[in-house]
Amino acid sequence: MGERYPVMEGAESFFWQGNDIGVLISHGFMGTPQNVRYLGGEFAELGYTVYTPRLKGHGTHFKDMEKHNHKDWFADVENAYHFLKMRCSAIYVIGQSMGGTLALWLANKYKDIPGLVLINAALSVPSYDYLVGKTSPKYVLGTAPDIKLEGVQEITYNQVSIHSIHELQKLMEKTYAIIPNVKSPILCFKSAEDHVVPPENTDYIIKNAGSFQKEAVTLTNSFHVASMDHDKEEIIEKTHEYIRKNERELKLLNKDNLRKIL
Repeated sequence: MGERYPVMEGAESFFWQGNDIGVLISHGFMGTPQNVRYLGGEFAELGYTVYTPRLKGHGTHFKDMEKHNHKDWFADVENAYHFLKMRCSAIYVIGQSMGGTLALWLANKYKDIPGLVLINAALSVPSYDYLVGKTSPKYVLGTAPDIKLEGVQEITYNQVSIHSIHELQKLMEKTYAIIPNVKSPILCFKSAEDHVVPPENTDYIIKNAGSFQKEAVTLTNSFHVASMDHDKEEIIEKTHEYIRKNERELKLLNKDNLRKIL
């Protein structure tokens, strides 16, 4: 099902061609690529090939979002992965909030993903718990973006349908079962003070993911939308270090394997 409303200015998908290392970034529930554009631009400056898709029904109108479901949102991220796969030798997947949830599903399906970066990944949103199993109200008013840095304008909706909330809840509920199957190295960022997704969500992922390499970084000066907050430079710096370290280790591993064959 298509979208009836135009894309808001600034909410468009973005792509920058760089080297053969791809960085796929997924925004979160009710968000848009604008939420992660600063990260994307900085990674592009560092030489990476960067792509952020706009998830269906996001960045247009909440009634467009109401027509779509969590399978559509995963399909958008999966299509972005294939788009980068045609251009890059390796693809690192970064996801914020629900984008982090979708990143886990992508790594569950594609075992060759060399690394995940999760920013306040969502397994629960307590403020929506009262809507489980409910059919009304049809729409729920949104809240102010959870950003500590003053003066930041996030493109989002001022209300959301209960159908969309239920789709988010279905996705989060199903994700617990696949976390042990995720084997890709994981770098997690969690805000110490997050008013949307409890930091314990990240703790659960770190504890239960099947990855051999797992690291958690606590952001002390950001709220939920950390990609637009005070600690965004720390996210960029540590993610860049993480990718470079992973790539060095993969090259050494490939050399060792080649020696064994010869």
